Amino acid sequence: MSARILVFAGSARRGSLNKKLAGVLAQAVRDAGGEASLIDLADFDMLLYHGDWESENGVPERARALNTLLQSHDGLALASPENNASVSSLMKNTLDWLSRIDAGAAFQGKTALLTAASPGALGGLRGLNHLRDILHTLGVSTLPQTLAISRAHEAFGQDGKLSDARQQSQVEKLAARLVAVTGAVKAL
Repeated sequence: MSARILVFAGSARRGSLNKKLAGVLAQAVRDAGGEASLIDLADFDMLLYHGDWESENGVPERARALNTLLQSHDGLALASPENNASVSSLMKNTLDWLSRIDAGAAFQGKTALLTAASPGALGGLRGLNHLRDILHTLGVSTLPQTLAISRAHEAFGQDGKLSDARQQSQVEKLAARLVAVTGAVKAL
């Protein structure tokens, strides 16, 4: 049985560069022999986490549905936008809500690949360090290698793939590494 990888971007914007990167990641996971489920967080709309709201209403159904999906996967491939040198509010809110279900048990034992795409010179790299810290707190192991695509507004061809062969090769190698590591952890 191959490694099942949940792939998503931390952006709900229709033209998101990170959604494009998530699509490239999903294909690279499939090409590496993994099973990729590419989702759009816009389909899991959740209000901003608020402890009093949770106490009065419980966890939103969309968060429960996403948690069930997370539980059925072995790893994560994330394309995370950088907002003000950190993770996007959507990514943080999603992780916050999921951590409230069974004390974040769905995260335990997962391995994640962290990537980012940005028009800026650093490609969203600064936000990946914060994302790594958050995921480690939730019990997720992350690959030590990350990928940040700078000038991402110029990085994708009409076909949605990365135009730069070196960057495409990096995505493929990282996806193969994620599939291999996740598969090895799953076999334990």
